Amino acid sequence: MDELLSEFLTETNENLSLLDAELVKFEKNPNDHTLLAQIFRIVHTVKGTCGFLNLDRLQKVAHAAENVLGRLRDKELTATPDIVSVILQALDKIKEIIYVLESTEKEPDGQDENLVLALN
Repeated sequence: MDELLSEFLTETNENLSLLDAELVKFEKNPNDHTLLAQIFRIVHTVKGTCGFLNLDRLQKVAHAAENVLGRLRDKELTATPDIVSVILQALDKIKEIIYVLESTEKEPDGQDENLVLALN
């Protein structure tokens, strides 16, 4: 496996584990802006590294999730159950793509337009 991809997968899996715990807290307290900022930073890191590694599908999903999180962080949106749900869907999709990347060293084929539209 490419060393950069391997490092990305290791770091991303660590961040996703942290993100799982933070999202449980966020679901219970969606107005915790410190927590929201931390979630945003994790997704931002994933998105940024995807661009560097040409992981286009993963980058599109992470970018759309980052946009929603940024709007919540900047108080342009209020965290409703529907918004939290679509963020969780995006993070599940990110995990799914990461899982395939670990096995095959390439992104799986698939369409995420409906998820990206929901996020936007």
